[in-house]
Amino acid sequence: MAFFACSLGTFAQGSSSKYHSVDDRVSKLGSLSSFNIATIADTITAAFSDHEEKARAIFYWIANNISIDPKATKQNDAKNTLPEKVIELRKANALGYSLLVQEMCSDVNIRCISVDGYKKNTSEDINQPVDEINHSWNVIQLGQSPETWYFVDACSASGWLDKKMTVFTKQFTSEYFFADKKLFGLTFYPDNSAWQLGGGPKNIKEFYALPVILNSAFALGLGKPTPPAGYIKANLKTAVSFSFRVNAPVKSISVIVGNEKKQPKPEEMNFDNTGGLISFSYKFKKEDTAPVKIIADGKVILEYMAEVNE
Repeated sequence: MAFFACSLGTFAQGSSSKYHSVDDRVSKLGSLSSFNIATIADTITAAFSDHEEKARAIFYWIANNISIDPKATKQNDAKNTLPEKVIELRKANALGYSLLVQEMCSDVNIRCISVDGYKKNTSEDINQPVDEINHSWNVIQLGQSPETWYFVDACSASGWLDKKMTVFTKQFTSEYFFADKKLFGLTFYPDNSAWQLGGGPKNIKEFYALPVILNSAFALGLGKPTPPAGYIKANLKTAVSFSFRVNAPVKSISVIVGNEKKQPKPEEMNFDNTGGLISFSYKFKKEDTAPVKIIADGKVILEYMAEVNE
């Protein structure tokens, strides 16, 4: 099994006023470095009777006290993914995070399942399906119907690794707790289709054909983007139309075309925002095959790959 980066690239900080009191109480408890798993789970959830709040406490504590392990991630090393080892080392790959979430939820009688699957990290992954899983997350069940099952991804919520998978940047984002199911289904593809709670691609080939959705998109509540395919074929004469829905204010939209070695400055776009539908057009300036980054308020939210011909 391969366990790659929980997140690569630009990261957007998110917060949820709904859980502010839970987050604040858990934050004040600190790292609990001398406690075992069961004691940590009991301690951080003791003030809450509601299962949703208990689950949030577990998610928040793990995302803020466990770091992504660059070496284990880069080498696809799963040997230190048992919850006891993660607590000892205070670092893990995606599988280690998901198993720890599952263990702590079990300790406080919340049904939680670790789910393996796939995610794209950069535009270079578009149309390049991999043979092994490269991410893991959780499904928390508060009831019997699928409507009461929710996505949780403490690994992605904790921060990100750089493209070389050598440096971890810690940055918490709230929106990976009880994440938007449709957006989650466009960002991750489960190895078991039973866990496609919000719908999504029919198969892994279709998933890898989609644009890359980055962490920043979750804070905006991004809807399914257009173009729907991640690989764009364009020409120099005709502008390409882009659009996506958001449920948060957006002040600026810009575009970067080019790889990191020759990456130009962002180009500010004139865009329309009608009822939360962001739309704009972009005309490519030269023949090339290059990554395209869509940026909202300074944060990269989407990546495409464009093949531009005359």
